[in-house]
Amino acid sequence: MGTLSGKQETSSNSNFMLEVREITKKFGDLVANDKVDFTIGAGEIHALLGENGAGKSTLVKMLYGSLQPNSGKIVWKGKPVQISSPSAARHLGIGMVFQHFSLFDSLSVADNIALSLDGEFTSREIAEKAQELSHSYGLPLNPDSIVGDLSVGERQRVEIVRCLLQNPDLIILDEPTSVLTPQEADNLFVTLERLKSEGRSILYISHRLDEVRRLCDRATVLRHGKVVGECDPSKETASSLANMMVGGEVEDIKRQSGNARGEEKLLVLKDISLAAATPFAMALKNISLEMYAGQLLGIAGVAGNGQSEFFDLISGEITIPDNEKITMRGQPVGELDINDRRKLGAAFVPEERLGHSAVPDLTLSENLLLARHASDNYAYTGLGPVQYIRKDALLQATKRISEAMDVRKSGDNPAASSLSGGNLQKFIMGRELDRQPSIMVVNQPTWGVDAGAAARVRQALIDLARSGSCVVVISQDLDEIFEISDVISVMSDGHLSEPIDAEKITREEIGLLMGGMADDEAGVANAH
Repeated sequence: MGTLSGKQETSSNSNFMLEVREITKKFGDLVANDKVDFTIGAGEIHALLGENGAGKSTLVKMLYGSLQPNSGKIVWKGKPVQISSPSAARHLGIGMVFQHFSLFDSLSVADNIALSLDGEFTSREIAEKAQELSHSYGLPLNPDSIVGDLSVGERQRVEIVRCLLQNPDLIILDEPTSVLTPQEADNLFVTLERLKSEGRSILYISHRLDEVRRLCDRATVLRHGKVVGECDPSKETASSLANMMVGGEVEDIKRQSGNARGEEKLLVLKDISLAAATPFAMALKNISLEMYAGQLLGIAGVAGNGQSEFFDLISGEITIPDNEKITMRGQPVGELDINDRRKLGAAFVPEERLGHSAVPDLTLSENLLLARHASDNYAYTGLGPVQYIRKDALLQATKRISEAMDVRKSGDNPAASSLSGGNLQKFIMGRELDRQPSIMVVNQPTWGVDAGAAARVRQALIDLARSGSCVVVISQDLDEIFEISDVISVMSDGHLSEPIDAEKITREEIGLLMGGMADDEAGVANAH
């Protein structure tokens, strides 16, 4: 790798790959990083832990050149450096896979990879290199696929493969498994161990503490922008790591066992089949579902098996000509769009935060208006046809939601893009929960959320169901599925399995269903 010009200071005698010395970053009065110190050795997998808003993303953005520190030093391979841009970071040998993807939806996988590579390569050469590396590391990709047609899990693979093709010495991974299945995560761990054996270093950010304990050699813990500890994760428990992060005990989830189902059917889908919208999308096949008041359904499955299409079908982003095929609270809604379904008391949280759940450059209150303008009274009519926005009401609701979900932000009403991924997820979840919807459908509710916040989100979903609403949670986290669900279904190849009582099904049986086996072949009993 090359070096950057303008380095004036003398070399360090350290054997560390990377040293961070008293790095401080401020945004106005907010101190995001406060004199942070830590080191990464060659061939080390080092975890960076902390709550949402603890300063992790700010710190790694400085290591990757996306932000500049106000003070402090970054020492790379013994020499102080100024990393002025992501290009300069890559030139040094630092690669990064961001939590929020930086891909162009309209381009192919190969074209997206080409944009990040130095040198001149033909599209076919890049496609061949990407396919070879993806197979080698167990991250299968079709380089000719259009990114906009890929599932979130598949897009994560594109980001990882793109980073690996840059041949970095240090790889920064921000929540790399949050959208991967357990099998995909296991393949990634094999990849990371292989990179470690090659002498590369990995800075690993994750809220999945069991995988941190399994994978990482050391961990640095941030709280409110400061380093509060360092440990060997393998000698800690997930609970002790979580306690270090939050500075106290993480509350346990409280849920009733047994059937809490009421009599009223709130959401019904009747034998719906839909052709794939694109060559890379998944067709839905004979989808039927009955959801009752007080019921929480968890839907498991490998990414790309129809979960996104299923969500779009219920939310109204996809409408169907037969109005009677979908009913909400007894009302036919097949032809109705998302706003009309919201008016009936439904709420929806898609898996992609930025761009789908929130417009990055708009403020939180403006995003709240976009999501709830049809179902809530945030406008009033003035003279003539002109309508005026009730800004005070929007700001009050934004404050209420932020306090209820402990959303940590740099100001009263910042842009959505300024929040960490976990804090934005908390706000989006709170935005919908605040309405006390009678029907709520959520895709990946705790993606990128820390242990304390995940517990808060899961408890809120359970409480909503117990209040008499029906809740559908699509999740790739089997621990989450088992923790919150009354009944469990599986999406496989566009099919939705019959709901099974969560207390009567095992992980092995879910695995069989995820592999495409029918309910009777899996040996599970129908819940009805």
